[in-house]
Amino acid sequence: MKRTLFLLLVVLLSIGTTSAQQQSMFTKYMFNTLAFNPAYAGSREALSANLLYRNQWMGLDGAPVTQTLGIHSPIKPRVAVGLAIVNDKIGPTSSTGVNAIYAYRIEFGKGKLSVGLQAGALNWRADWDKLRYKDPQSIDDAFSGGNESKWFPNFGAGIYYYSDRFYTGFASPGLLESKLNNETSFDLSARLYRHYYYSIGGAIPISGDMIVFKPSALIKGVNLFASGTKTASTVSSPVEFDIDFGFLFYKTFWIGTAFRSSVEKFTNKSSSYDSADIWTSLQLRNGLRIGAAYDYSLTKLQTVSKGSVEVMLGYDFNYEDAALAHVRYF
Repeated sequence: MKRTLFLLLVVLLSIGTTSAQQQSMFTKYMFNTLAFNPAYAGSREALSANLLYRNQWMGLDGAPVTQTLGIHSPIKPRVAVGLAIVNDKIGPTSSTGVNAIYAYRIEFGKGKLSVGLQAGALNWRADWDKLRYKDPQSIDDAFSGGNESKWFPNFGAGIYYYSDRFYTGFASPGLLESKLNNETSFDLSARLYRHYYYSIGGAIPISGDMIVFKPSALIKGVNLFASGTKTASTVSSPVEFDIDFGFLFYKTFWIGTAFRSSVEKFTNKSSSYDSADIWTSLQLRNGLRIGAAYDYSLTKLQTVSKGSVEVMLGYDFNYEDAALAHVRYF
């Protein structure tokens, strides 16, 4: 029972203050879309790789730390493949998800419509030795059994439409809800919950291609279609949103600002604001991308945390090809 309650606490805390979401949070989500939407594969029209590191709530012991790696490429005019790896750690628990991705793309209007599927596995681990115990760990029945490592299958799906100036997508990167323990009661079950992501953004020229305004938004939540059910009430997760405003100067230098909160903060006041963010990125002519972001917490965490940081490194191969002569905004 103690372990069950602790796992539930980890599930709730592993998301942040404003939601009970379990999957990783990103400020530079617009450059890391493959981590949550498999239909994004191939959209840069070249072999593309992206690394991202996030250190959330710096200065807080046991706070989340995340690394992601995404590689994807078109292999035929309509077919793209990819690989997404997400490693996440919070407190004594950590997880690593590895997914192979397949996307099928068709011409649709002025852009392309892509449907993506992913399949893989998640390894969930718990290092109970890192906990602080009032009594010796050896006499605590809940944690005396040693550390844990469990494997779970994963399947995800998404849809993504994009053109030179606009994109929108909807995805669930983990459709299976797997239990982390052997409890038969739903209320006591620590489990992996299904998440949904909706994204939208555009690129609006202000001075030709020399100055481009790029607004974007990401909405994410747990069991969006199960409102009022036992699952939704048990998770009790607000729907979180990110609103971002970025500018691209001279096809090279990005700078932007963002705001993260929950829908419930503006409807029934049951939640809170999350953070105000700034980010920057360089998109070099040889295909290299480097960037960084900083989140300032708008919650009480600001009294014990120095904020959150992200750094990103990406590279588009064969960037000089004629098909890639124009800058990629998404």
